[in-house]
Amino acid sequence: MLNCHRNLIAVRTLVTAVRQLSGNQLDDPKLAHIKEQIEEDKKKLQWQVPFSERPDIFKSTFKLFEMPNRNSELLEVMQQPVDVSPAGIKKWWTNRRTKIDAFMQKFIPERHAMLGEDLATAHFVVHRGGSVRFRGEQRWVKMDDKEEYDLPKHYVPNMVLEEVKCDNMTLYYEGLENIRRLGCLKHLSFRGVANFDDWFLDRVSGSGFPSLEVLDLRGTAVTEKGLHCLYRLPSLKTLLLDDSERDIMWKLTVALLEEWNPKMEVKTE
Repeated sequence: MLNCHRNLIAVRTLVTAVRQLSGNQLDDPKLAHIKEQIEEDKKKLQWQVPFSERPDIFKSTFKLFEMPNRNSELLEVMQQPVDVSPAGIKKWWTNRRTKIDAFMQKFIPERHAMLGEDLATAHFVVHRGGSVRFRGEQRWVKMDDKEEYDLPKHYVPNMVLEEVKCDNMTLYYEGLENIRRLGCLKHLSFRGVANFDDWFLDRVSGSGFPSLEVLDLRGTAVTEKGLHCLYRLPSLKTLLLDDSERDIMWKLTVALLEEWNPKMEVKTE
């Protein structure tokens, strides 16, 4: 800890010295080694690999537009005036509750390591009001009136998810990481999930569903732009949408999907 503290002081001293120099002086080749030393010290002081840089983390196709440094966003938020009106307080409280709920849906590696991908996904979905069906079972597992459900609390071999319904769930983007790597999943429904948009669909399409045959997107906020990422689902046979002829761009996108995958059929009911 003492060495780390000394290194941190050294880095701060170097940063302060560099900031005191003018813009023209920063281009001086003599200062190049100072910049390199600062970057090396930053890496040494970094005790955890950033979430987005981990090798096993899914990277969205929209990542091309991600800003590497978001300090400007933080400064912008800090410079906004504080709204203490009743409407402002209500809006703040709603945003706070949303952030808490989204945080509670974050991926828990220990749960998936202990239960396996299929059973861990089942617990996540059923606990939040969804329903699931395992291979060889006719019944759907869901919560009863007492908010109880029957699922094993330890790993059970040969429990394979075939159908998952997240209909009308309050589902956040953070929670999608819990629905992944289901190699035998055939039916996946997000019907009635109002905040399910193009970003959600992009995340789902890259979550490892090689056997997925039916995808229900009715009642969601998906646009024609999001439909392009469905090329990642080669086994898709049925795509359920609200209206396959919403507008010209929507119709063209649906036509392209059907041309790409002749076995796929777009239905509205």
